[in-house]
Amino acid sequence: MSLEKQELIEDKLIDTFSEEAFEKRLSEADFNDYKNESKKLSYQKGDCIFQDGIDAKGVYFINKGIAKLSKCGVYGKDQILRFIKEGDLIGYRSILIGEEYQAKVETLTEVEATFLPKDLFLHLLKVDNQMSFAMLQKLAYELGEASNNITFLAQKTVRERLAEILLVLEQKLGVNNEGFINIVLTREEIANLIGTATESAIRLISEFKQDNMIVTKGKNIKLIDRKTLKRISHANL
Repeated sequence: MSLEKQELIEDKLIDTFSEEAFEKRLSEADFNDYKNESKKLSYQKGDCIFQDGIDAKGVYFINKGIAKLSKCGVYGKDQILRFIKEGDLIGYRSILIGEEYQAKVETLTEVEATFLPKDLFLHLLKVDNQMSFAMLQKLAYELGEASNNITFLAQKTVRERLAEILLVLEQKLGVNNEGFINIVLTREEIANLIGTATESAIRLISEFKQDNMIVTKGKNIKLIDRKTLKRISHANL
């Protein structure tokens, strides 16, 4: 999917879940329920929003900040599934199919979120057609992303995967004032993302630096030769 289409879906979700939009679309009674039952929550870096295996109490709309969604594997090692940022909605899949949360969400920055309890969320889906359509688009988008991830891990070399993940992180999370990707990941976390050993990730990052495709500052990474990274990744970004 093109970046423009991704942004359209994300923007629609942000517009759909704003308090101002709910006030315009909902009946007075439904909007009062939303105001009374939803909660504004704040988290510090390193906090856990919810854990794998606990009862799904509701959904969280991210108003600000970055978090990671991960799941513990068979050997006790966490696998990062995706990153969550402003405008994302999390927890809805478990609510929709009536199961416990199936992953853990941990904040990587300070995060502000709006919590909608399960019954309120399900009721709004029934009475708010615009919200229902936005959710269908998000589900379709994430299904496509899951399919892409299978291809990413199964068919690409580790070098190709590293080039692609750096481009994707910059595209989705943006950069800071110095041009570094707007997230700080350990080399172990990068290895986790591309499905390789930490030592291999460290070696490849060093090679990318030597080839003047990236620069690093501590754990921070800045992309300086996107054209070559795109060529290596074979990604349609």
